[in-house]
Amino acid sequence: MQKIAVVTGASSGIGAATARRLAGEGFHVVAAARRADRLEALVKEIGANVTAVVCDVTSDESVAALAAAVAELGAPVALLVNNAGGAVGLDQVADGSVADWQAMWDVNVLGTLRVTQALLPALEASGAGTIVTVGSTAAFTPYEGGGGYVAAKHGQTALVGTLRLELSGKPIRVIEIDPGMVRTDEFSLNRFGGDQARADAIYAGVKEPLVADDIADVIAFAATRPQHVNIDRLVVRPIAQAAQHKVHREH
Repeated sequence: MQKIAVVTGASSGIGAATARRLAGEGFHVVAAARRADRLEALVKEIGANVTAVVCDVTSDESVAALAAAVAELGAPVALLVNNAGGAVGLDQVADGSVADWQAMWDVNVLGTLRVTQALLPALEASGAGTIVTVGSTAAFTPYEGGGGYVAAKHGQTALVGTLRLELSGKPIRVIEIDPGMVRTDEFSLNRFGGDQARADAIYAGVKEPLVADDIADVIAFAATRPQHVNIDRLVVRPIAQAAQHKVHREH
């Protein structure tokens, strides 16, 4: 029987790339995201190996509906990719927006918590479940202007590490993928409220930032190792980014 992989934030960027890749690996992918039109386009592209479910990970009711939709498929849930997340703004702590911080906490931390809780029983029942959470190098390295996002990603990595300890002895792997600089169509654009110039400036002079397919490749690699192999944390950056604050830019 074909196994199910649930991918949140699947309407664009890393989530969409991961859905494509996992479908190619033989999973039946449940692509979950808020934007129905984007999901419909993804289904047309991938074909029979994907089911779209409109889901907002910041809503208890929406996540419960996602879990119900997954259960209706009647197949083992082998993989959950907690990819939904994002950053808002680049304000300093002194004048940062509390609403922006709240929004980042809600999607990155509580969104991961909701979806994980909702699908844990099915993952355990499969007998060989895997949870992959897409974090960030911000999960362990602060930087100026990133306080809200850094705090949220630190919270998310704490959740993942605690979960791994609490699931010890159960047939569920807990994996964290922490990307550095990844250029996608929307991450920086959303962060800066649609300001294309500010979004482009993040990657100015960087010869080859990572792209969504690079991270999807890493997620697929980690998820398809033999079940006894758990990749606790995998940090992946472009060669141009030696550290959070050390980026080589060509001029």
